[in-house]
Amino acid sequence: MSKDKRQTRNMTMEIQERKDDDDSGDLFLEGYFAVFGSVYQVCPGGTESIRQGAFSDSISGDVRALYNHNQDIVLGRTSAGTLELKEDSRGLWGRIKINCDDTEAMNAYSRIQRGDITQCSFGFDVEEEATESRDDGSIHWTILKVNPLYEISPCVFPAYQETNISARSRDYNQIKTRQHQVWQNETKERLYKWH
Repeated sequence: MSKDKRQTRNMTMEIQERKDDDDSGDLFLEGYFAVFGSVYQVCPGGTESIRQGAFSDSISGDVRALYNHNQDIVLGRTSAGTLELKEDSRGLWGRIKINCDDTEAMNAYSRIQRGDITQCSFGFDVEEEATESRDDGSIHWTILKVNPLYEISPCVFPAYQETNISARSRDYNQIKTRQHQVWQNETKERLYKWH
């Protein structure tokens, strides 16, 4: 997989809305935007997971929380102190402080609160990954390092899903072609040794 191409991943969101315990009336969206070790299918014959530690270098950057990947609807931002991100043993945890004066942010909060929005996505570049060709012919990618992490997004239909599947499908096909070429070369060598 090209390491200089922005990618997104989508998953069911483990996030909930919450009011602050004090009398401030602050509203938050918080939970896990990525869970380590979860295996999900990214293309036929191809799966992917994220290893613990993958976000350790990227969460200190200037990351945005967008709504539906829409750059016009910024729910929070790490540099503004309205988005907090941390990586723990379970995954990438985030907390977005909702701007109660922002109608679009309140609409997003309400949709998540009702359960109308249940998925999230995050935009990133892969800095390091491992590729495993398995005996059953499938391929598994383990993302070892994400850098940079551009954004996290609660969303209805995670954006660029087809692009991700297309990119991973290309990777899968290239790997299978290389495996077939290796098999052909090894077979030819064995045949020549017999003659």
